[in-house]
Amino acid sequence: MDTIIGIKTIIAVVETGSFTAAGDRLGLSKALVSKYVGIVEQDLGVRLFNRSTRRISITEAGQSYYASVVPVIESYSEMLDNLSGQTALASGKLRVSAPVSFGESNLAPLMPELLSRYPDLSIDLVLSDKTIDLLEEGVDLAIRIGSVSDSNLIARQITSYPLILCASAEYIQRFGAPASVDELEQHATVIDSNFKIGRHWPLVSPSGEALTASVNSRVSVNNPQAVKEVVVAGGGIGLIPEIVVRDDIASGKLVQVMRDYKTFEFGLFAIYPHRKFVAQKVTSFIQFLFEKFEAKPKTKKPKIS
Repeated sequence: MDTIIGIKTIIAVVETGSFTAAGDRLGLSKALVSKYVGIVEQDLGVRLFNRSTRRISITEAGQSYYASVVPVIESYSEMLDNLSGQTALASGKLRVSAPVSFGESNLAPLMPELLSRYPDLSIDLVLSDKTIDLLEEGVDLAIRIGSVSDSNLIARQITSYPLILCASAEYIQRFGAPASVDELEQHATVIDSNFKIGRHWPLVSPSGEALTASVNSRVSVNNPQAVKEVVVAGGGIGLIPEIVVRDDIASGKLVQVMRDYKTFEFGLFAIYPHRKFVAQKVTSFIQFLFEKFEAKPKTKKPKIS
């Protein structure tokens, strides 16, 4: 067994917490992962993991080994990039996690161009609206919209998207368009249950006054794309990220209301584990995102919330 493969196997088991998950990350069977771990332990003469029928746990020796070999693998990967001259070309498999709506509408159509630019790169795009553990899931980079609360992650803000109030043209024709917070509270609305604000929508008036609209709603959905579809169908007024509705507003399906009022914005972040060496495939993908979403590169610490 190659020494590097053995080290990567131990790292994967520690970070995912199981032989099965480590195998999924590395593209190996559970049996082969177990075999490689056994070989490393035999070569070292120490037990790195305690095993039971239901779970594994890392030993003190295992923790020490993991802390020692992670920098080794990072330096090794950096050396390979430098020697192969891959300062501009990404390669290997890049596993990216993204919210469902954003991934379907905005990322998926860009994949052919990305793969054309980097012929040696392959993409595993994982779409989920749940917050995942990047290390446990073997994800190289995640796209998140909103805030990032994990201080063990590096967050780079790609851009930001305002939320806007909108309704279908049919709804506006039947019920009219609100012109104030008081009028908005008399209308039917569609709630995005991902928002902590619930039925209390924060707005800033044209004069700069901070207001809260306590809206009336009989429908809540936990996906912005689905919220948009309910609004398009005439279900009421929605508070929806501009990126989700821009095409429908341009086509006339949706009409923006209370244009003079402002609400909050969501940041679009690319996040990855806090490590000294960042693989070229990750940095290349981030720069691709900056290019496509027209924002200035900026590194920032995640906000704790």
